Amino acid sequence: MQKLRVAAVAMNGLLGQTQENLNAIDQWTSRAKNSGAELILFPELVIHGHNDPRTWYNAELVPSGPSVQHLCQLANKLDVFLSVGLSEKRNDIVYNTQVLVGPEGFIGSQRKIHLSRDEVIHYEGGSEIPVFDIGKWRIGMIICYDNSFPELARILALKGANVLLMPHAARMKTWTEDPDSEKAAAEFSGKYFRMIATTRAYENSCYMVLCNQAGKAGIVDTYPQDSPNQPNHAGGCLVVDPHGEITAQTSFEKVQEEILVADLLPELLWEARSQPNYTIRQRRPELFRLLSETRNF
Repeated sequence: MQKLRVAAVAMNGLLGQTQENLNAIDQWTSRAKNSGAELILFPELVIHGHNDPRTWYNAELVPSGPSVQHLCQLANKLDVFLSVGLSEKRNDIVYNTQVLVGPEGFIGSQRKIHLSRDEVIHYEGGSEIPVFDIGKWRIGMIICYDNSFPELARILALKGANVLLMPHAARMKTWTEDPDSEKAAAEFSGKYFRMIATTRAYENSCYMVLCNQAGKAGIVDTYPQDSPNQPNHAGGCLVVDPHGEITAQTSFEKVQEEILVADLLPELLWEARSQPNYTIRQRRPELFRLLSETRNF
């Protein structure tokens, strides 16, 4: 394992504007590469937009669809790894999917497992929790609401992941044109992201890299314009080390597209995992049978 420079990008995934979103990904990737980034995280559903009413029509095959092929060409050209969210269609079923590509092409994907709010209208939940080896580090991807379920991060850590990517299109709080309203939404998101990312990092002695869509992606006509279900995302990025300490974060003071760059240091991972109370070493799985039982609440 070696030092790895990562970038997290908070950008808007405009509804129904796939090519415009891919063009923006190209620009952000070039900027990240110029900062020395080797692995670049983009938000959940950033290519096709979050809960677009035309999701079924816009969704593409993975990995043979045009958007993933575009990402593969971009990763090859700039010699980087990219994690990017889109709508995947397979046998007429649509999934909320995060793909991972690198200089050699498509590596793999994670389908969102737990669907939040109205996402069930468009998507089917995934059923696999894979880990991907990119050479320097082993990667797991946990999409938005899935981060509220600690079992996913734990399973990925048990499978050998040491950095967990947390792409979001989180509708945490709506805002108006008033700057104070916008600031309140950004701060609210920041508080939640810091809580969830530092907790998961500390629990599993993993690095966490998080980004969120940033901006108002469009209007869904089936909801009132001020509905919390509109695709309005307050942005923000952060990186948390395996001790649960924040390595780098954006300001969370306004909703804006931005990039965050940070280094993942193997010595911090080794230090955290060499502690006598390293939780994965001390766990008692023989007592955890209840976690795999289905119960009605």
